[in-house]
Formats: sequence, structure tokens, C-alpha cells
Amino acid sequence: MSKSQQTVIIFLSILTFFSCRVKAQRADFDLSEIACLQNEKPCQIIEHVGYTVCYNSQWHIPNWVAYELTDTETKGVVPRKGNDFFTNDPEVVGDFITHSDYSGSGFDRGHMAPAGDMKWSQQAMAESFYMSNMCPQNHDLNDGDWKILEERIRKWAGQCGSVYVICGPLVSEHAQTIGRKKIVAPEGFFKVLLKNTPNGYETIGFVFQNEGGHNPLSSYVVSVDEIEAMTDIDFFQILPDEIENAVEGTYNLRVWGL
Repeated sequence: MSKSQQTVIIFLSILTFFSCRVKAQRADFDLSEIACLQNEKPCQIIEHVGYTVCYNSQWHIPNWVAYELTDTETKGVVPRKGNDFFTNDPEVVGDFITHSDYSGSGFDRGHMAPAGDMKWSQQAMAESFYMSNMCPQNHDLNDGDWKILEERIRKWAGQCGSVYVICGPLVSEHAQTIGRKKIVAPEGFFKVLLKNTPNGYETIGFVFQNEGGHNPLSSYVVSVDEIEAMTDIDFFQILPDEIENAVEGTYNLRVWGL
């Protein structure tokens, strides 16, 4: 073997080593296990191309929706579909919800996994309009601060490579319902985020009331632990316990640019 061949082999070995180190450090979470209900609420796990939903057949809305948004995905160019594109989810078992079930309710069909995060795939875009990904949402919230947070998450994903997002409704025992099928209209909504930084994992939570109003995003911030208490859901349980316990009880606004 020549000296130049030996040099190439050594270089490729070093490159492979660092490539494996990068892959090992990057979280690669199973979205079906990224959140876990701590009670007996109905939950059908449905995995779509762009997101995973824990669907509540009693409420006719999700318990939670989870997805990873990467830097590459934020650069997608697939156009958003029109309002007539909302459709029932063919994977839902039992009585499903259609576009017309929200008609006349006064609520938007509010995306949990936003269409704006699915522009990287025609199929992901189409599936984001499944009714299993919707909740009755106040229009001013849907088109206001909720949308502003969605746009900010795209910015964060572009800055750090990827962000994990879990979102869903906040539902009380005496929640309002809409339509003949009695779809639950939540009192509020949550989002919890996880990103990996050079200094380790960082989390943050947001809680919105299902109403209009415009406030700084920082005014909606809470810890992930607080949202776990509100929802009875264990988030990011696939992290090692010592890391999960350390990052979910606090947040750093400066890390998120808030």
C-alpha cells in the first residue's frame, strides 16, 4: 500500500469517526413515544409523514400532536392548500370529523401541526389538513399570537438545526362543545419545545387562552413541568431521567431570544 493510499484511509477513518459522533449526539426521537398520557383518556396514535397525533375519539380532537421541524424543512416551497382542503383522517378509528362539522360554530379549524411547517412535502402538506390535526380555535388567536409563535419556531429551527414541538388543547371537565358530534372546544392551548444546543438540551412551554388578544410571546411562557401538571401528560420521556428532570423545570428566555 502506498503512502498516499494510507493517508486517504486515515483521513476517511477520522471523517467516519466524527460523523458517527455527530449522529450519536443528535436526538432521533420516536414521535409516538415523545409524550405519554398519565390518565385513561382515549388515545389513538396515528403517524403521518410530517407529524404524529394522539387522537381523542371522545373529544374528537387530539390530546397532543408532535413533530420535528428541521432547518431544511423550513425551506420547503409546497404551497399551502385552501380552506376547502380540510378532510377527515382515514386512519381514525370510529366516528370521524369532517370539514362541515365546524361550520357555523364561530371557531376556526385550528391546525396543531401547522401547514406552514409542512411545505417540504406534498403529502405532509395534505395530511396537515386532516381533521384529526384540528381543534376549534378562536380566529383572533389562530391568526394572531398562535401564528406568531409558529413563525418564531421556524426561525429557531433554522438557527439550531431542528426543534421538537408538541402541542395540543387544554380541556376542562365542563368544556364547551360544538356541532352535532359535540366536538370539544378547548379553553386554551399549549406548546412545548425541545432543542439541542452546544450546552445541552433546552425546553420551553407556552400556554394560550382560546381567545383574542395580542401580547409578547414571553408573556405566555411557562415551564414544561407546569404544562405537564395542567395536561397530565409526560413530555420528552425518552430523554434520560437526569436530563429530563433538569431541563423541564426551568427555561432560559435568552436561549430562545425572548
